[in-house]
Amino acid sequence: MSRTLVQRTRGVVGARARLGVLARATAAVLGGYALAALTSVALALAYRAPREEAVLAASMPAFLVFAGAVLWAFAARTAWRAWLGIAVPALALGAVVWWLRSTGVTS
Repeated sequence: MSRTLVQRTRGVVGARARLGVLARATAAVLGGYALAALTSVALALAYRAPREEAVLAASMPAFLVFAGAVLWAFAARTAWRAWLGIAVPALALGAVVWWLRSTGVTS
């Protein structure tokens, strides 16, 4: 019993679509968490207030950043763009955190 070309390609397309959804979900959860954490740290370091107040004030916008990253991951045209749209801001925020920590601005 031989399968037709349509039946064989249908399985490949379905697997490719599932991998795309998996890549987007991973970008949303892991990349969104990293982006939100870096946002929280950068804002807490930049905010001139007592440490407890700075951490609380910086963690609130991080929830919005996480929600935005999840929306972006599934709104992007491809999974690569989803990862790129989350990784580039995360790298930029990582550089900001590194700069704030290395220059002693937070002391």
